[in-house]
Amino acid sequence: MRHASKLLLTLLVLLAATALSACGSSDESTETSAAPDSTTTTTTKPSDKPESASMGGKVPTVVVREGEPVGGIAELEYDAGDQIRFEVTSDVADEVHVHGYDLSEEVKAGGTVSFDFPAEIEGIFEVELEGRAEQIAELQVNP
Repeated sequence: MRHASKLLLTLLVLLAATALSACGSSDESTETSAAPDSTTTTTTKPSDKPESASMGGKVPTVVVREGEPVGGIAELEYDAGDQIRFEVTSDVADEVHVHGYDLSEEVKAGGTVSFDFPAEIEGIFEVELEGRAEQIAELQVNP
């Protein structure tokens, strides 16, 4: 009888531990589902806009705060033949480098730099803060 009581007690402890761990896993899934909301990407396709930047149209701006892109890595999409225009506003000084096109501009802390060049090379290219090796935008040029 004594052995049966120990076995029953052990089973009850295991059952309680399993129930508690199941409660804990639902909290973890809530935290996991909340995490993707913190990394938002912005897709901008200037060719869909009726106004050009030279005519007062909106130019996409990548905002950098504390060395990282606000809202996550910006997605800039253009078609081959478009004029690529965007700005980077940063609270840290660094070199903004557009890979593939091998263009760069030095941005001062609290400053803004502008890029304006023809979309002649198709593909997907990284725009980064070169000194920090921090990607701030993805430039896509479609055929």
